[in-house]
Amino acid sequence: MGRDWDRDRKELTDKLQGWGYLTSPTVRDAFLGVPRERFVPEDVRRSAYDDVPLPIGFGQTISAPSMIAIMLEEAALLRGESVLEIGTGCGYNAALLAEIVGPDRVVSIERLPELADLGRANLAACGYRVEVVIGDGTKGHASRAPYDCVIATAGAPRIPKPWMEQTKVGGRIIAPIGRSRLNQTLVTARKTSDSKWEYKEGTPCAFVPLIGSEGWRD
Repeated sequence: MGRDWDRDRKELTDKLQGWGYLTSPTVRDAFLGVPRERFVPEDVRRSAYDDVPLPIGFGQTISAPSMIAIMLEEAALLRGESVLEIGTGCGYNAALLAEIVGPDRVVSIERLPELADLGRANLAACGYRVEVVIGDGTKGHASRAPYDCVIATAGAPRIPKPWMEQTKVGGRIIAPIGRSRLNQTLVTARKTSDSKWEYKEGTPCAFVPLIGSEGWRD
């Protein structure tokens, strides 16, 4: 018999809820709905539902499910909201976002063409309508702005100005921010007016560095 991925997915989701990482039915349903095993490389697929980061090639990783859950709960997304994801990777996080906000509401930007192709293919194979763009994520994606939420899956030294400009009033940015390339704090920034923001620091984290003109140098 083959691996029972549905069982593994439910077991992980139940654990994340029991540990306090999943608190809303919306995010729980997204975790139950997205087949993580179809987004990770075959050589690490056996660990798809372990709560650990996994390598996806090109020096990049897919975050641990618990970290993803923290960020999605913090984002508090609603159906129909528009989202800009910084760092497509293998496409798993974009799939979760699409489960929550719906089709054609997520734009995901990836600087590595090979990963953009991988993420785009994975998303399409699983039926998710997400626009994947190749480019410098620190510049955002102005042509689809403004966004209700910008969510970054790589760590930046500061919140890039283009993200702030491309966020709606009432919107938020969820991003790992820190002075070290590999150690950050999860920051939530909420745009309360055209010129004012409220900031909240959350959990310490360790994401791959965000490379770009307003991030870290390659």
